[in-house]
Amino acid sequence: MLFAALNPIAVQLGGLEIHWYGVIIASGVLLAAYLATQEAKRRNVNEDHILNLILWALPFALIGARLYYVVFEWGFYSQHPDQIIAIWNGGIAIYGALIASAIVFIVYCRVKDLSPWLILDIAAPTVMLAQAIGRWGNFMNQEAFGQITTGAFLHELHLPSWLIQQMFIGGHYRMPTFLFESAWNVAGFIILMSIRHHKGWFKQGEIFLSYVMWYSFGRFFVEGMRTDSLYIAADFRVSQLLSIILFVGAAIIWFYRRRQKDQPWYLEGNLNAAINNQ
Repeated sequence: MLFAALNPIAVQLGGLEIHWYGVIIASGVLLAAYLATQEAKRRNVNEDHILNLILWALPFALIGARLYYVVFEWGFYSQHPDQIIAIWNGGIAIYGALIASAIVFIVYCRVKDLSPWLILDIAAPTVMLAQAIGRWGNFMNQEAFGQITTGAFLHELHLPSWLIQQMFIGGHYRMPTFLFESAWNVAGFIILMSIRHHKGWFKQGEIFLSYVMWYSFGRFFVEGMRTDSLYIAADFRVSQLLSIILFVGAAIIWFYRRRQKDQPWYLEGNLNAAINNQ
């Protein structure tokens, strides 16, 4: 028996519509911000720096995510320019958000004389959690799904009925690739949160690089299952290529930095705390 899809609109007041997509993403950002500020205190970083970074990074992340998507779907948006800003309908690319946010982090840290590696380490696990939560915005919008499958197969995965019914899209059941990526990110979040305080395990920058490798590894395989991927050319997915570049690049940087004896340990925190916390 089929049921209607879940309503993507959370609240409607007259002409004002608040979409679940935005509510879910905002919830992920707020939770990530709280966890990051708590860790910042432990690492002798003024929590105001984390809040300031979020205020600066969030709008640029949204712009970057949208621009990334629009560039690779320019065939459509060149014909429908009025849809370029319609972000509430979906159509953002997480890699665009991450690239834009990383640039903001680096610039801010240079201006404030903070170690960008330390700040990225503090933020990385919580960003992964925010990504996991944000994927449920795709669920509400019925996007980021995979190939056609059967209801019987989805039941074999022991998924709840309400999730299965939401995966009935365009007259077919679809693989819940949003769920696979969300679960992968939750696992990565739990692992990094569990091991990052072990003495002698991580030098500054290595938690962030671990996040990059973990996320890009999982994203490569999930992207291969999706049917709404952005393509450079036929059968050549943008995100899979970027995943390979990021994984290899992060691994090379990890080993290069580990060989340098003067790199501070993550648990040493902000070595300029006396200056930056004034």
